[in-house]
Amino acid sequence: MKKIIVCTFLTMDGVMQGPGGPEEDTSGNFPWGGWGALHWDDVMNETMARHTAAPYDLLLGRHTYEIFAGYWPNHDDDPTGHLFNRINKYVAATTPVHLSWDGSILLEGNVAEAVKTLKAQDGPDLLVWGSGKLVQTLLKHQLVDIMHNWIFPVTLGTGKKLFTEGTQAQQWKLVSSVVSTTGVIVASYQPNGEVQTGTMS
Repeated sequence: MKKIIVCTFLTMDGVMQGPGGPEEDTSGNFPWGGWGALHWDDVMNETMARHTAAPYDLLLGRHTYEIFAGYWPNHDDDPTGHLFNRINKYVAATTPVHLSWDGSILLEGNVAEAVKTLKAQDGPDLLVWGSGKLVQTLLKHQLVDIMHNWIFPVTLGTGKKLFTEGTQAQQWKLVSSVVSTTGVIVASYQPNGEVQTGTMS
């Protein structure tokens, strides 16, 4: 069975929109594209290398797929691009999407059921980048095995958020963490059952 591994860049107030550049995602007149670009350091490079070391295929929502498909095929000389261009790209979309990128496979029908079927198959794990709506669906149906949350020391007050009203109530176990020299916290979690409540007294 495949594992589903989610990797998300977040501000301190939970915004995940447009971390990489001004033109990455301008929907809703988002003015802060590129908020994560200037925080990168060697610690983050090393952490990213660990997160992407094992064999995997990509599992992407429509919007993230379109961003990646417009960029990575033109950057095959980059190690990440070289890998992305050769592995399978599974696309979960409820609206039409043009599968222009070699190795792209559309998951048809109900997204949760399609992902469950894919997850049950043999093969490399599935790495999810961005894809906020898809991640919400995966969380709702308890399909996420690992979450790598990269939390940047930025607050924006506006933009698409990963955790919105209706997020599945669930407890998580911290399995690793590291802090970059620029203050980015990379925290990796695994599901840890139902939420437990108590009293502080």
